[in-house]
Amino acid sequence: MLNIGIIGVGTVGTSVVKILESNKDIITARAGVELKVVKGVVNNLNKDRGISTPLTTDPEDILNDDTIDIVVELMGGVEEPCKIVTKALKSGKSVVTANKALLAYHRYELEALCNDNIALGYEASTAGGIPIITALKNGLSANHIVSLKGIINGTCNYMLTKMRDEGVAYADILKESQDLGYAEADPSFDVGGFDAAHKLLILASIAYGIDAKPEDILIEGIENITQDDIAFAKEFGYEIKHLGIAKIDGSKVSLRVHAVLMPKEEMIAKIDGVMNGISVVGDRVGETLYYGPGAGGDATASAVIADLVDIARGTKGPMLGFTKPLEFGLTLANKDDITSKYYFRMEVIDEAGVLGKITSILASESISIETMLQRASGDTANLLLSTHTAKESSIQKVLSEIESLTSVKSKPIIIRIEE
Repeated sequence: MLNIGIIGVGTVGTSVVKILESNKDIITARAGVELKVVKGVVNNLNKDRGISTPLTTDPEDILNDDTIDIVVELMGGVEEPCKIVTKALKSGKSVVTANKALLAYHRYELEALCNDNIALGYEASTAGGIPIITALKNGLSANHIVSLKGIINGTCNYMLTKMRDEGVAYADILKESQDLGYAEADPSFDVGGFDAAHKLLILASIAYGIDAKPEDILIEGIENITQDDIAFAKEFGYEIKHLGIAKIDGSKVSLRVHAVLMPKEEMIAKIDGVMNGISVVGDRVGETLYYGPGAGGDATASAVIADLVDIARGTKGPMLGFTKPLEFGLTLANKDDITSKYYFRMEVIDEAGVLGKITSILASESISIETMLQRASGDTANLLLSTHTAKESSIQKVLSEIESLTSVKSKPIIIRIEE
């Protein structure tokens, strides 16, 4: 029997305990040994969790217990969990974590503490119940990863789906998402793109060996999406999705998180609601697609237990997928060097000459217009247009110039077009 201690017995931790008990037969058959949670750490000992596992409020009760073989960290946060995971690994205990923020900042230093006998599993950190970590580390190991892009935040996907299908405003669907528990009281981590960014950085390390932090990449959320944007998408055959995107170009890898307009025929564009989906293109296998629940107690616990089974089997290997560095080093592309088609939305005074001024500014950076819609409302109009491929630095320059025009009433909004 392998003894497990869980630090953070909340929704996911409780599900881990219950699944290990209810599915004990199949899990033991696959692991080759019984997996048993013998101790858990919680903040509130008085709360009824419906489990019989002995509980404590002190993580040291698990870290200093020599009978515990594996520590499961489900706390959340960054620095305190890092101290706990570091101590567990240094004391010879393998660790399983679902903590994407921890790994976004400390994955390489934690990998250095692992060896043939001490593993750190983190399947549950990215896309919940979807086994994308295993797919990248093992199933696609024969491939150079050309690109990956994914819906990796269910809250954003749920909100965008409801905005499209029911015509509701962003503020209204945000409140509904909070009422349903899909979004937190402070939703910025989800709707601002930071949750997806943490997950993308983990995937990029496995795919490309890239060591980047959230501060190094382009991160945008969905806060500025309106019904005008959704109407434009419908008019021209697009869906609006919030994606994490990684692409290789020579020796450079671009990493970015933002809303996109993408052709509705694409497989990933068809994924709606709270579900997650990730497209990975390998140079030999072509496009592969991974779909499933990205959050929830049982879905995330399923991924946690998959790591526990792997550790029980002795299946370890390099934590981030590379036994040694790539012979040719890949480096992170500068955010300003991103190239894409772009969609603009701007509120302008409905008067002669405005469009000419805007097109002149775009032309000064060799940016040409592909499509355009204008929606008048009184003495103003919403001008919606898309461009041919342009460079991010050029787009940011013209945004500032357009915003300075007296005929433009507010800062223009852009959405990148992913085709």
